[in-house]
Amino acid sequence: MYKENLNIESVVEEPLGLFPNDVGIKPFLKWAGGKTQLLSHLHKYAPIAFNKYIEPFIGGGAMFFSLNAENSIISDSNEELVITYQQIQSNVDQVISHLRTFRNEEEFYYEIRQLNPIDLELSFRAARLIYLNKTCFNGLYRVNKKGHFNVPYGKGNGNFLHEEVLQNANEFLQNTIIQLGDYLTVLNQRAEPGDFVFLDPPYYPVGKHSDFKRYTKEFFYHEDQVRLKEEFDRLVNLGCYVLLTNSDHEVILDLYSEYEIKIIETKRMISSNAKTRTGKDIIVIGHND
Repeated sequence: MYKENLNIESVVEEPLGLFPNDVGIKPFLKWAGGKTQLLSHLHKYAPIAFNKYIEPFIGGGAMFFSLNAENSIISDSNEELVITYQQIQSNVDQVISHLRTFRNEEEFYYEIRQLNPIDLELSFRAARLIYLNKTCFNGLYRVNKKGHFNVPYGKGNGNFLHEEVLQNANEFLQNTIIQLGDYLTVLNQRAEPGDFVFLDPPYYPVGKHSDFKRYTKEFFYHEDQVRLKEEFDRLVNLGCYVLLTNSDHEVILDLYSEYEIKIIETKRMISSNAKTRTGKDIIVIGHND
């Protein structure tokens, strides 16, 4: 049974500043389901040496930004997110210039939200996503079936422009390949023996308050989780080092029962009800020694 491979650990809450400046930096986006509070555990099970790092569900990139790998490939199926990373990589000064003209006000927020990103110049498009991410409710990225961003204003007074963080991200991304695409396509094109692949997919839902997965127009269904498990197996057999995160659900535990699984007690910040802000993440460890 899968329970033989389980190991329950408590999350160690540490600031992003845990890592030295020459090792990792702070992500420039807040992303639902982000891995900041799992970093100490993920680093524990990451390989000491590897050829290149691949993360095909990049989200806010907490793991990516904490590693400082020499060669990295990051990707996502979310076009807005990928364009934003590409613009921070190649055009950060213009993105910052746009953000300087924005205001953290409810009326202005909805003016920016209603803009169709397809009609926008790319650096403004990136600035729009960063602004919405920093000023919307709980940093959610959620779109409706038409692909329109629909998260309400967060009514916060915080600063949405952190120039130093954006400039650091720009430097950090210089040797990174940023690709728009489905994770299966990216991994089939890019993964090679000796690579380190980190898989942080939309989680298997465990309750009505647990749907903290990153949102795109496409959802991640049960059959997608099964397909991901098949890809996990392929990567391990190929000779990659693979770490996967997901929810502590019996379906997921059964899927990965032949692998070593760590269960981490975590906190959820996506729920408005404090009583539901607890949960368990799992880390699946896959490699052939």
